[in-house]
Amino acid sequence: MAAPLEGVRVVEVATWMAAPGAAALMADMGADVVKVEPLRGDPMRGATRQPRVPEGEAPVDAAFQMDNRGKRSIAVALDEAQGADLVRRLAARADVFLCNLLPTRQARFGLDAPALHALNPRLVHATLTGYGPSGPDAARPGYDLTAFFGRGAVLDAMSEPANSAPPRLRPAQGDHTAALALFGGVLAALRLVEATGEGQVVDVSLLAAAAWTMSSDLSATLVDGVTPTPQGRIARPHALHGGFRCADRRWILLFMPEPRWWPPFCETVGHPEWVDDERFATVGARAANMPELTRLMDDAFATRPLSEWSALFDERGFIWGPASTVSEFAADEQAAADGLFPTIEEPSGRRFRTVRAPLRLRGGDVGPRGPAPGVGEHTAAVLTELGVTGDDLAALTRDGVIA
Repeated sequence: MAAPLEGVRVVEVATWMAAPGAAALMADMGADVVKVEPLRGDPMRGATRQPRVPEGEAPVDAAFQMDNRGKRSIAVALDEAQGADLVRRLAARADVFLCNLLPTRQARFGLDAPALHALNPRLVHATLTGYGPSGPDAARPGYDLTAFFGRGAVLDAMSEPANSAPPRLRPAQGDHTAALALFGGVLAALRLVEATGEGQVVDVSLLAAAAWTMSSDLSATLVDGVTPTPQGRIARPHALHGGFRCADRRWILLFMPEPRWWPPFCETVGHPEWVDDERFATVGARAANMPELTRLMDDAFATRPLSEWSALFDERGFIWGPASTVSEFAADEQAAADGLFPTIEEPSGRRFRTVRAPLRLRGGDVGPRGPAPGVGEHTAAVLTELGVTGDDLAALTRDGVIA
């Protein structure tokens, strides 16, 4: 099968997860992605939990591999005039320039859209920021915790009522949501370049990704100005939406639109009398008596382990899911059957699993092309393609411009 983006050249000047994640998706589709790193490397290297490996083996930097697989790396000092010039020369030959530099830094290094379009009028210039390209906070740095979860109201909406502590968040959820938006924006821009011959500018922010993620709540608040009230388990509007703890302390999650699921549910959990109980006979009655109903449902679920409820619910065709642990998800039979965890092989021959792109093309080759590169692993090769000679490479290395 053909790789959808084979022949597309991408220059990535980005660190951490969001923008590199978008470039990783492009690499999975066959694009030639050159990652421009600081001389010491992307600070994302080694920043997250390192998986346990047998004693004596090199570590697997799994999170960095996830967002940087299949790329080539060059190490360049952007704050050196010659270094910024090298990156501009790369962008002049590229189809896509993708970065997460703030606008002021782009302009300082001559890597902003006007400067690069003067060199390459057909370039797609794509930027990922915390808060967008305009407004009072355009120059404010942002990460997914601050811009996506915090400013974007995701954290508040996930919190329980009564001033409880906010939930502990996991890495890169906002980053990878924004990465998908950036990836889609770049593909749309490439299509416009093909149609018009004119370069394009793509802007994606963590704040905009949060607005899209929160749009179910946010769209209503934009109309009436009302902040949704945080809902705990006893304040939910529908009885069969939510989580319940089983006899083995595992949680089972239900999402069954009422009212047609209510009678078979009551029968399955051993309480057919709930169907005719005036406190629970209608959706409105159940909502009005949700604290009492929740207590009764908790008691019912506490009589069997998750495995038994799972079997019973599958027999009835109920819509449910387990609250899986990460290790259970990694061993999930359905995930494996769907090819969610492809294997990457390093040059040493070591193999490890990773997570595939969240999409497939029936007629296209989409998947990891190889491991993430070492810092500056391809500096000499990429710059030689650019016409930099061996003597110049030596001089640039000696002067601290490249590594």
